[in-house]
Amino acid sequence: MGVQISDIIEKDPVEMDSLSAKVVAIDAYNTLYQFLSSIRQPDGTPLMDTAGRVTSHLSGLLYRTSRFIEAGMLPVFVFDGKPPAFKNVTLEKRALVKAEAEKKLEEALAKGDMEQARKAAQAASRLTKDMVAEAKNLLNLMGIPVVQAPSEAEAQAAHMTKRGSAFATASQDYDSLLFGSPRLVRNLTITGKKKLPNKETYIEVRPEMVELKRNLGMLGITQEKLIVLGILVGTDFNVGGIKGIGPKKALHIVQTRSVDEIFTEMDFSPYDPQMILNFFTNPPVEDNYEISWKKPDEEGIKKMMVDGHSFSEERVAKVLGTMKKKSPHSQKNLGSWLNQAG
Repeated sequence: MGVQISDIIEKDPVEMDSLSAKVVAIDAYNTLYQFLSSIRQPDGTPLMDTAGRVTSHLSGLLYRTSRFIEAGMLPVFVFDGKPPAFKNVTLEKRALVKAEAEKKLEEALAKGDMEQARKAAQAASRLTKDMVAEAKNLLNLMGIPVVQAPSEAEAQAAHMTKRGSAFATASQDYDSLLFGSPRLVRNLTITGKKKLPNKETYIEVRPEMVELKRNLGMLGITQEKLIVLGILVGTDFNVGGIKGIGPKKALHIVQTRSVDEIFTEMDFSPYDPQMILNFFTNPPVEDNYEISWKKPDEEGIKKMMVDGHSFSEERVAKVLGTMKKKSPHSQKNLGSWLNQAG
């Protein structure tokens, strides 16, 4: 879920074309979950091939990434590594939530309530090791660089952005800001019309940019205080935060009290807030990574997607046509693109 601080964060709309010639480090797991959640049948059933294997993640990855490339963007997908030990509590809670969602899905389907079935199915989405391996394989075939983080992908993406290897990170969550990413792009993978829950109403979802430095100035706090604010509200490492404290109340607390006072006087049990602060401040990251775009393997993509997963040959061919024309590998001015990345 990530840290919920949307109410106090200033965001600016950004057009996809404005990211042309920009390297964007994308949180891969976050993106794949978005695809698994949103690319479904009306009753919540995910897309599947003729063998009954889920393909929602591959569909989103193929078609959405091709749109990035068509817009001239330089995507890099960053994958999670081993989570810190103190995240186990969060992972256990998530597993319970998914199990409960699966029960609600069965109940909704039995009642014929397709709206609730789809909602429950989205909450029950599971990203398996096989799906992750398939995603990496598809990206490699597409010539898109993949970076393996030693721990949290958002920490690695933020590190790459701070170093100038990327212009921005991309995720639906705000955790990248807590890890110090200078820029965060949201809604990159879910741009388009979105149906509001329990309503026959659709809204237009567009990409938006969050500038860390400007937001810190607007909020009147330091990077350390932003992390503490997140811990008060709740992060992936202390789900739920402190009961009764939302982002606005948390902002007032960090504006008026020192970190020592907050950690000493407030009850964060069973979590250790100092440990979480230290992790956000100095997370495990990798400096030795390679970012390069390669020529798409057209035959490999066709074999995987059309022959292996029953995708439309016509639609895949259209994507390949776009990639052939727009792939960063085929651009003569790739060097100048990379120089503009930071």
